[in-house]
Amino acid sequence: MTASPTCPVCGGARAEPFHVHSAGRLLRCVGCGMIWLDPPPDPATLDALYADAYEGATAGYFTKAERKLKRSAGRVRQICRALGAAPEGKRFLDVGANGGFMSEAARRAGFEVTGVEPDGKSLAYAAEHFPGIRFVHGFVEQAPLEPASFDAVYCSEVIEHSADCNAFVAALARAMKPGAVLYLTTPDISHWRRPRDLETWDAFCPPSHCLYFSPATLARLLARHGLDVVRRRIAFKPGIKLIARKRRAVAEAA
Repeated sequence: MTASPTCPVCGGARAEPFHVHSAGRLLRCVGCGMIWLDPPPDPATLDALYADAYEGATAGYFTKAERKLKRSAGRVRQICRALGAAPEGKRFLDVGANGGFMSEAARRAGFEVTGVEPDGKSLAYAAEHFPGIRFVHGFVEQAPLEPASFDAVYCSEVIEHSADCNAFVAALARAMKPGAVLYLTTPDISHWRRPRDLETWDAFCPPSHCLYFSPATLARLLARHGLDVVRRRIAFKPGIKLIARKRRAVAEAA
């Protein structure tokens, strides 16, 4: 019998089949319940997925820019409350910046903002419409970010796309100052309203989504990298919305 791949969250070596898809099989860790796509997408597949994910910045969020900006402003206020400080003089990192809507909302609030986005077409839209913000093209794992330099990090509907969640979260933690906050959202595969038939769930789209978290597995992954969940909002749709804080003293990830 072929040995199961190692769980990306707990490191366990026992996994069981969860679902079979044309993009690959989904495995479930027997130990912690984490679900992931095996094998994960290779670099060429990732590059193709983000060559033009939003049809030349005309689809998805771009069709409702004003609504997106308004919602982003509300999330910035939540981040400021978690920080317990005014945003002036603070640095904000928007991971998966898309068209720059959250970046712009944070800038308007008073943050100094950097946005990271792998989709070049989306990034071009952001740079054109929201000047004055530093935008970086690429994935956060390779982005030229100063260590321990950001007070707040925003990462919405991004982590599920990562082929290596430990490298991804390590990059976030590395960029954060001790005590900095992370606002993170991702689909919740354990949610009571998630369709029984995975193929009908709008958040089930491998290989674009290759990691499927529950609140417990996500909290465990974050803790492994020195980020402790301090608040989780009730979600009526199958999603996780949380705020985590970087520990003042962080041990190396296992």
